[in-house]
Amino acid sequence: MDSEYMKFAVPAAVVLGFTLILLIARSVTYRLLHAWAKRTTTQVDDIIIASTKNPSILLAAAIGVHIGLAFSGIPEKHMGYIGKILHVVIILSATVAAATLAGKLFTNYIQKSHIPIPTTGLAYGILKGTIFIIGILIILTDLGISIAPLLTALGVGGLAVALALQDTLANLFAGVHILMEKSIRIGDFVKLETGQEGSVVDITWRTTRIRMLPNNVVVIPNNKLAQSVVTNYSMPEKSMILQIPVSVGYSTDPERLETVLIEEAKKGIGEIPGLLGDPAPSVLFIPGFGESSLDFTLVCSIDEMPAQNRVHHELRKRIFARFKKEGIDIPFPQRVVYVRDDREQTQ
Repeated sequence: MDSEYMKFAVPAAVVLGFTLILLIARSVTYRLLHAWAKRTTTQVDDIIIASTKNPSILLAAAIGVHIGLAFSGIPEKHMGYIGKILHVVIILSATVAAATLAGKLFTNYIQKSHIPIPTTGLAYGILKGTIFIIGILIILTDLGISIAPLLTALGVGGLAVALALQDTLANLFAGVHILMEKSIRIGDFVKLETGQEGSVVDITWRTTRIRMLPNNVVVIPNNKLAQSVVTNYSMPEKSMILQIPVSVGYSTDPERLETVLIEEAKKGIGEIPGLLGDPAPSVLFIPGFGESSLDFTLVCSIDEMPAQNRVHHELRKRIFARFKKEGIDIPFPQRVVYVRDDREQTQ
């Protein structure tokens, strides 16, 4: 009885001992790495440590079990099956670490280098998915499973799936097309032909999400977005021209009005958030002669589209107050009505 107990207890103790030693060594190593990363200015080392920390637990445990079994005296016929399982665990942990690391490094590189490539959920998912597929193929090869028949079966099955998931695949490829064309990027302020407008917050494998000014999110299928007419207010640059219509009475001197409007616009530069001084504000006598008023347009520049409402609000308050001070009247529509007296004509 004691010999049977020792037959299993000794290998288990050896495996447990080597596993604990490697897990302790891993813990100490990562503490030293964290201390070292805090003293560096780059974020790459922090990303590498964070991406490999959790998968390294499985990796250390699998290696510890493998070394422990090698010294435990377990029969060779049993080691083959256990070794295959450990290989799968090691490859899987390495795949998870590589996929997480590649995704975070990709996002960090794009943000730091300011390259006009959107770091969206779609791009991130494609990168990680590719690495996971490679990892699965390596696992199948390690297990002795031929992947050629599998690829053939996937090709035939993929045709059936493609026919069944036409809408889903259409949205996927439309999202890839939007990313590659760069006509819409994360952070751009866009307006759809249906009237919704807002900032693009994400482009996923199926939909594009746009946050509107009231802080609501519009979810649009990528296929619909690719086929619609979209106005991108962030291209070629975010700054844009703002036009404010101003109507005054026919008795107003146009030169005086132009001076008043430009003065108020220049005073607002630096005081009104979003109002820019380059190019300088100007006034156009457009649309011109109205039915009851002289119609002008104040032209100024703002830093981005979301600032238009705030700039409109502040400038119009300042212009109205200045008009009251200067005695410039804002007319209202007038009509002259002639009333015919039919009784006079009959007499």
